[in-house]
Amino acid sequence: MKQRRALRKPINDDSVERVAPKRPYVLVTDAGHENPPFKRLDQPTGFLMDRISIRGGKILNGSIQISGAKNAALPLMIASLLTAKTLILRNVPRLADVNLLLRILRNHGVDMMVEGKRAKQDESVGETIHLSARSIVDTTAPYELVSRMRASFWVLGPLLARCSEAKVSLPGGCAIGTRPVDLHLMALEQLGANIEIEGGYVVARAPKGLRGNRIVFPKVSVGATHNALMASTLARGETIIENAAREPEISDVAECLNKMGARVSGIGSSTLQIQGVEELGGADHMVLADRIETGTYAMAAAITGGDVLLKGARADHLDAMLLALRQAGVKVEADGSGLRISRNGNRLYPINIETLPYPGFPTDLQAQLMALMTMADGVSTIRETIFENRFMHVQELARLGADIALAGDTAHVRGVDKLMGAQVMATDLRASVSLVIAGLAAEGETVLHRVYHLDRGFETLEAKLQACGASVERLTAG
Repeated sequence: MKQRRALRKPINDDSVERVAPKRPYVLVTDAGHENPPFKRLDQPTGFLMDRISIRGGKILNGSIQISGAKNAALPLMIASLLTAKTLILRNVPRLADVNLLLRILRNHGVDMMVEGKRAKQDESVGETIHLSARSIVDTTAPYELVSRMRASFWVLGPLLARCSEAKVSLPGGCAIGTRPVDLHLMALEQLGANIEIEGGYVVARAPKGLRGNRIVFPKVSVGATHNALMASTLARGETIIENAAREPEISDVAECLNKMGARVSGIGSSTLQIQGVEELGGADHMVLADRIETGTYAMAAAITGGDVLLKGARADHLDAMLLALRQAGVKVEADGSGLRISRNGNRLYPINIETLPYPGFPTDLQAQLMALMTMADGVSTIRETIFENRFMHVQELARLGADIALAGDTAHVRGVDKLMGAQVMATDLRASVSLVIAGLAAEGETVLHRVYHLDRGFETLEAKLQACGASVERLTAG
């Protein structure tokens, strides 16, 4: 292999930076340059972005249908590349990232059909998509598509396993750390691939096909586990993946692969065993409920002192988050229909958490929890151990009046009596929704810019919140 990207270094910065509630505000583009128009880099000059207006102070009451998990739907869609038969996926969320991945799969030759909406069907019920990769017409995933969504890099393993070659651009996605692909490449090399980096592309070849092997990840990686798992289903012999990610979305993909004829065992554990097969068939699979969306709306209900039923939510996928909510004084009740979250007049207590791989507290809920803790009675400590650049929402929360001090990988959140509405800017997917949560509790109007981040990961967010009494409105660009 000609070139390897270095693994990211852990944060060792012990300096403390207090983010004052009334610090001067500078508008920055995605490239980091001062530039007032809220312009997305992959849009033409002068393109105007939608905004979301939130008038805080409304207590959320009602029910919200939890959508299918984006983090399961994307790799499940990619798994269609492994078979010439049709893969039917149900409960697929209507998201910008799903639409982008459909474009990428179409580029490889995947035929697709989206079932029409039934009469009186709830908008929150996901789509049913039929994916058929009878023949792969192109094994190259180009920069202009892969650079816009990191998960699209996961086509590397399936393309290599089925076609013995793949050329995939190095990935893009949210700017929340370097997130190198070294572990993906190491795993595929262990399966017998020859890999080179050429002009910003990963070029992988396995002329004689992949062969099973023992893969030991030095650290947990969800993406690398997905890539190794999918690739190994068509490898000759047995593959054992040790220190595999245990996220429910990994298990969902593994269960779907077994429906397609794969032989995967150890599902849900840190050691996966895969007996390779000659070919995979089709399957009909329901995407599991989104645990990150569940946690997001749970914290929205909690910060407003409301009472919300999260229909279809899986409590068994959210032990760490639900424990944190209970410690904060939020009432959590699980029943056959989902989760009920309520905080009727109770105070919020400060808590201390650190993000960890599953089953620990998810990094994808760190920003939302921070928004909740801005209203707690005391000082909370939040340590981010997964990504080194995932506190970009702090300065935006400070614009709403939050009192947060940063010390390296740790944020100390001192609760305040009230938040005040302001103009704020989304920096990534999860950070953007934390600003929505804070805006629901703030006095006056909060206007969120760069809402394309939200559209990547939250299905009909405004409608779901409006149904529970929130004053949320999308301001369409003129």
